[in-house]
Amino acid sequence: MVLMEEIQAMGYTGKMTILRDFVRPYREKPKKQATLRYETPPGKQAQMDWAHVGKYLVDGQDQEIYAFVMVLGYSRMKYIEFTTNMNIETLMKCHMNAFSYFNGIPQQILYDNMKTVVLKHSPTEIRFNRTFEDFLAYYGIIPKACRPKRPQTKGKVERVVIYLKNNFFQRKHEPTLVALNEAIRVWLDQVANQKPNQTTNEPPVLRLEQEQKFLQAWGVKPLFPTCRWETREVSRDCFVSYREKIYSVPYRYAGQIVKVKETLDHHIEIYDEHECIAQHPILTGKATVHVHMEHYEGLHKKEKGQRIQDVQGLATNEHHSPVPSPKVEQRPLAAYAALEESETV
Repeated sequence: MVLMEEIQAMGYTGKMTILRDFVRPYREKPKKQATLRYETPPGKQAQMDWAHVGKYLVDGQDQEIYAFVMVLGYSRMKYIEFTTNMNIETLMKCHMNAFSYFNGIPQQILYDNMKTVVLKHSPTEIRFNRTFEDFLAYYGIIPKACRPKRPQTKGKVERVVIYLKNNFFQRKHEPTLVALNEAIRVWLDQVANQKPNQTTNEPPVLRLEQEQKFLQAWGVKPLFPTCRWETREVSRDCFVSYREKIYSVPYRYAGQIVKVKETLDHHIEIYDEHECIAQHPILTGKATVHVHMEHYEGLHKKEKGQRIQDVQGLATNEHHSPVPSPKVEQRPLAAYAALEESETV
């Protein structure tokens, strides 16, 4: 089909039969194994899998990229999203994006034995990841695990992965993650979900109209929280370390324990016990330090009526303190590049 579209753009006016006859000698004969096709009623089941697609540019650096793939069993409606990892936070985010794309939620989802979903699968016990099980329960979804070493159990999503590699990746794309995710949405909307499925003989987008009323409603409750919290101690230089990068916080939190939350839009938020005290984009590449200069405002001067600290470190309303304020060394920001948590220069 990709060849057909390309040569039609070059002026080819023949039919598909001529093209098929021409390329047949160049095709390898597939090794097929007989299996029983399993069909599900509308709204009943979706199948999900990951696929590795190679290295692409992310913020100027090559990174391994993976494809999240989900297909509704009845309509064959497909959703695909490219990511830089396959961790549980990304997995949950991609599920919610798929439900939004389908505008509905299936009753159950079939998985293979990926560790983020299935912790143990034996003849007597199937144990799911508790966090992910809570996520599915929040949306009223029943998880189903494939029998180990039997990929044909989730044959619908396996065929989508093959279709992705044999059709989408045969086209020309800019080698960046952003461009891939833009291109895959166009491909889903204009190609993959528009062309008739070989089994149903109907386009998935039309068959979805029949399946829609059997799906659970989407958008009736808040999104499931997928952020990850970690604790950090603020260094004397007013920085916290996160994934080998350092980020500034307001100077009054030096030496305190704070919580760091990674958000879905690739930022971190830093909290004290009550509120968010700092926000930063997550650094990638060679950059190691991200500073908001307003975090240091007021560090070198005291204004009239300003709250200062007594010898025990408690806030007071006094205008003068019996203990002189310590002198803080001034240094260029480049010096912080060598810092990690608790390290000094």
